[in-house]
Amino acid sequence: MQGIRLAARAWWRAERGSVTAEAVLLTPVLVMLLVLLAVVVHRGVDARLRLDDAAHQGARAATLHRSTTAATAAARDTAGSALNHAGVVCRDVTTTMSGTLAPASAVTVQVRCTVDFGQAVLLGVPGGKTLVSSASEVVDTYRSQAQRGGG
Repeated sequence: MQGIRLAARAWWRAERGSVTAEAVLLTPVLVMLLVLLAVVVHRGVDARLRLDDAAHQGARAATLHRSTTAATAAARDTAGSALNHAGVVCRDVTTTMSGTLAPASAVTVQVRCTVDFGQAVLLGVPGGKTLVSSASEVVDTYRSQAQRGGG
């Protein structure tokens, strides 16, 4: 029994420092995974903020037009331009408008974008995520009043 204890102690002492060596070898890999995860989370949060801004800009652009066709086109073009200018990579962008263009009424624009997470496949994150944002703006009350007088 004494011999087994001595052999076990000798074996245990021979392995000293192996945990430190393993930690030194694995730490860079773990740090790289954490950085990659942080980049993926940042891209998702940033895309959400940019999409909210694009929906707001699209709703504001829609309220400046008098016909539904022109307002829908302006909302689509403005939201797409805002996303492109912000650097958000979307597989497809869909913009819908609801509401009326009567003075003092509200117009709501919904923007749907599938954000590409192609670099995050290593972490098990799907290749893309569909984000939806909407914003409402009020049509100016006095925009359709005719001008009075010439001065």
